[in-house]
Amino acid sequence: MYVVAVDMGYGHQRAAYPFMASAKGGIINANRYQGISKGEEKSWESGRKWYEIISRFKKIPLLGTAAFAIMDHFQKIDPFYPNRDLSKPSQQLTYFYKKIKGGLGQDLIHELNKNPLPFLSTFFVPAYFADYYGYKGKIYCVVCDADVARAWAPYYPKKSKITYLVPNRRVKARLQRYGVQPNKILVTGFPLPKENIGEGQKIVRQDMAARLYNLDPKGSYRKKYAKLIENYLCPVKNIKKPTRPLTITFAVGGAGAQRDIGVILLKRLHKHLKKNNIVLNLVAGVRNDVYLYFEKVLKEYSLDNCGSVRIVYAEDKTSYFKEFNKILRKTDILWTKPSELTFYSALGLPIIMAPPIGYQEKYNRGWLLAIGAGVDSLDPNYVDEWLFDWLDSGWLAEAAMEGFLDAPRMGAYRIENIVMHNKISEIDDIELL
Repeated sequence: MYVVAVDMGYGHQRAAYPFMASAKGGIINANRYQGISKGEEKSWESGRKWYEIISRFKKIPLLGTAAFAIMDHFQKIDPFYPNRDLSKPSQQLTYFYKKIKGGLGQDLIHELNKNPLPFLSTFFVPAYFADYYGYKGKIYCVVCDADVARAWAPYYPKKSKITYLVPNRRVKARLQRYGVQPNKILVTGFPLPKENIGEGQKIVRQDMAARLYNLDPKGSYRKKYAKLIENYLCPVKNIKKPTRPLTITFAVGGAGAQRDIGVILLKRLHKHLKKNNIVLNLVAGVRNDVYLYFEKVLKEYSLDNCGSVRIVYAEDKTSYFKEFNKILRKTDILWTKPSELTFYSALGLPIIMAPPIGYQEKYNRGWLLAIGAGVDSLDPNYVDEWLFDWLDSGWLAEAAMEGFLDAPRMGAYRIENIVMHNKISEIDDIELL
């Protein structure tokens, strides 16, 4: 199969990462691939740069808020209720179709049509230009959020050959209101990294058990829900105190807009880090500016040689995803905005949510709260007070188990079954959320 993403932020490439081994020629980035025309690359790049600039500018009072509100309006997701026809094309959708009619993606589809394998896209635009320019193979589109704007459904949804692979039932219902036929939507779950799941889910169960003690140091949750833990994980007596300290991973988004929160965590948890009571992973991703920013702050707080603080950085996204997935195995708490990482709650990671940026993240936040796997961050300036109250109460252990039990995690396997083996493999009813 061909796996097509876009190099914009992390979400669409993160969703493509689990399919690297199965992807013919590796992951193809529709906005940056060998042979792309300069004009097409420039068109994509200008949109990406403006999004990142405005996302970072958002924190500027009045002007920043207004600028982001205008941009976010084009990605608006209308309220789900009341039930009604939402098939009228949006401005965002019209904009992209105009680009496609002007030739966007035509060269790529012409090349891939020489050997038309199944076409799997993790962003709607490549799926659209495959559809528009008559791609000869099957076309699939992976949805990366818990709810989606009208732009995710084709301009003429009833005529499209695109099959959607969606993370939950809400997205399926939403796409149907946009006019997509029910038989063109399969509920698979988000494609999580296989190295964090393992054969027979052995790795994810092992990692979940390993973090439960750190999330419930006083045993409040384990005592109350011993039977539940035994039924789905292991006997409570097998949950031992790990050799590593409580480990928090703070992940900055692709635009680097919330890096200041990481600095506050360093400041407020300073004494715990110095004593190695807490480990803090600051995820800079592939952004060298964020890496240098964190590095400077570590020196200011005399933590640059402290083994309990680590900056996670790589020069390319594939290396970053590999390293990020690796550190998640020894992470107890994932602190991030409700991006595509929302779905990583299925790995048994409680998510402390930074403020959402944009409509998609607001709906992702709602999904996390609904299943009980995420909690809104309180004021980070007092994290050294409220975080330990949450741990002592067992609340974060409960959030971890809720995600482990209720968030689907086999999406990568289901999607491969569908795309590569033509085997319909939707989520069982008990998993549907």
